Amino acid sequence: MGMLKEFKEFAMKGNLIDMAVGIIMGAAFGKIVSSFVSDIIMPPLGLLMGRVDFKDLVVILQQGHPAAPGVPEVKEVAIKYGQFLNSIIDFVIVAFAIFIVIKQLNHLREIAVTKEKAEPTTKECPFCCSTIPIKATRCPECTSDLVTGATGVGV
Repeated sequence: MGMLKEFKEFAMKGNLIDMAVGIIMGAAFGKIVSSFVSDIIMPPLGLLMGRVDFKDLVVILQQGHPAAPGVPEVKEVAIKYGQFLNSIIDFVIVAFAIFIVIKQLNHLREIAVTKEKAEPTTKECPFCCSTIPIKATRCPECTSDLVTGATGVGV
């Protein structure tokens, strides 16, 4: 029963669930990009190139022919480089989209780090080395005047 409990804890961790959601969203995004390339980008591109449908671009290595009495069917053997071009364009679009997302995330991280490295709110008293507010003109610990440099010891 301990192993089942460990598996349940592992499966319910936030990182694993986030990763699963990311994979599912990535698969859906991939389908959208594939449709975008094959249904939106390639038709006008094919039209510009003389009414070429990229899906039909092939290099036939062996012609196929249907079965005849006493002769088995021979399937066509072809290199479908048009579909390969579609896949390359899919990849470039997905890679560019991921690049933009990562670039924005890095920019947001830089902003967060910059905010964390904001101006200090405290400083160290040069006389007693205690931490005091940055706007202080007199140290509350040793009573030294921080503007003129006069020490408060013995006053």
